[in-house]
Amino acid sequence: MPDARSSTARLAGWFGVARVPFLALPLALVANGAAAQAWAGTFSWPRTLLALAGLVAMHVAVNALNEASDFESGIDLVTQRTPFSGGSGAIPGRLIGTRAARRLGWTALLVGVLVGVWFVARDGLALVPVLVVGLLLVTGYSTGFARLGLGEVAAGLGLGLLPVLGTAIAQGAPASDAAWAAAFPAFFLTFDLLLLNEFPDEAADRAGRRRNLVLMLGRPHAARLYLVAALAVPAAILFGVGLGAMPRSCLLGLVPSILLAGPGRWALADPEGPVPVRALAANVLWNLGTNALLAVGFLLG
Repeated sequence: MPDARSSTARLAGWFGVARVPFLALPLALVANGAAAQAWAGTFSWPRTLLALAGLVAMHVAVNALNEASDFESGIDLVTQRTPFSGGSGAIPGRLIGTRAARRLGWTALLVGVLVGVWFVARDGLALVPVLVVGLLLVTGYSTGFARLGLGEVAAGLGLGLLPVLGTAIAQGAPASDAAWAAAFPAFFLTFDLLLLNEFPDEAADRAGRRRNLVLMLGRPHAARLYLVAALAVPAAILFGVGLGAMPRSCLLGLVPSILLAGPGRWALADPEGPVPVRALAANVLWNLGTNALLAVGFLLG
């Protein structure tokens, strides 16, 4: 008879390296891209759900592969974890091994690729550029982009701009102006999501020989860059509405920017100090809330 405690620990290990609590982000991005394309006149529930399955699989892949890489590089052994940064701790806690984590990552990647192949077989080559760049970002993030000072841009593209555009194209038509307008705020949101989470990981990332903007620019300059990218989100929404690429109801997407008060206060007053956990939480809620309310704005429009 199987050991129930062993099975529970194994399941916790799978869920840990997959970073299940963070899989709300693909849902918000798909909602944003699908709603934008629906406002432009093209929408399909089955295609939207299939796009969501593919994006969740790709997110699980990059999470699991990154956890395995961080353990092997020693980052996970010295990081100071918070609920929003520093990894899940599943591999150092021996809930799962690196080989199993990598198997999960590559299996999830295969699922994501198969979903993409289905869309290409049905609709032609329109989605191919998004799929190819996404594949490069997933497989190259931990050992490439995160060590070349490009991790934040890779995150903004792979879990921001490209999913919104990809979901729009997956509806069966070229990405509309609305989808492009929705994709740019998504880029800056995820860029900042990663950037703020890198501050608590500074010492561990330095020990693991990563190159990110916190290490390259220093904490004060990186904190100011965080603020600039944060301001780019409402600016992009206002620009999109002003151009007519978004309905006025998408101004709802400005509301979550209120949550920037906490992270902004820290960035201006104490960037050398630890980032408050409440500021990290507000950063996550700002990301999810903005994408979700943009989707609502498109539906109302």
